[in-house]
Amino acid sequence: MHREHVRWYSPRLERDMDLLVFGHAGARMLVFPSSMGKFFEWEDQGMIGALSEHLERGWLQLYCVDSVDSDSWYAKWKHPSDRAFHHSRYDAYLRDEVIPLTQGNPNPFLITTGASFGAYHALTFALRYPHLVGRTIGLSGVYDIREVTDGYTDQHIYPYNPAEFILNEHDPERLAAMQRMDIILAIGRDDSLRGNSEYFSGRLWSRNIWHALRIWDGWSHDWPYWRQMIRAYIGGSD
Repeated sequence: MHREHVRWYSPRLERDMDLLVFGHAGARMLVFPSSMGKFFEWEDQGMIGALSEHLERGWLQLYCVDSVDSDSWYAKWKHPSDRAFHHSRYDAYLRDEVIPLTQGNPNPFLITTGASFGAYHALTFALRYPHLVGRTIGLSGVYDIREVTDGYTDQHIYPYNPAEFILNEHDPERLAAMQRMDIILAIGRDDSLRGNSEYFSGRLWSRNIWHALRIWDGWSHDWPYWRQMIRAYIGGSD
């Protein structure tokens, strides 16, 4: 299996950033780590192994990015607006630096995914840039960032909170792109985040954005479950 470590200085973040590429061809998949996780987390936790057939057969190519959560949403000593500002720089890094890198692979289909807080990143990026993303898979995620900001929101946080901004999307082309996207939300029946997933699901339906909300037995908020989930949903919503 092809594995490549890529590192460069990001002008958007003003720091060196790392990512790992797995696979040689196929649909591109942008992978986010869990809260404050590292770019090698999916490899360490067996997620790459779970997708080994897809990678070896050239069905899928993964781009596992690093997080900046400790400087953004999890920097609790900062005002939430300041946290959102740092996240906006991360968003620009993904859009203007990482996505062009992935386009060295000519496959036009892009998937975003992540587990736990990585699911927030995956869904937020996908819904902010629906013309770029064909499928997004959230594993045991939180989709209303006000869960992290103690309920606070303002004009700086709003653009990065999908539970808010999808309600006011009035651009018909962007809304149509959201409605065409394959959106899969998987959550455990006993997961404390289940209510957030169901709330977000309701907001998606309110805009006629089709998606699949899959409730798994038990808690299901850990890597052994996420390995099963990603294999179940990588090809679609069944």
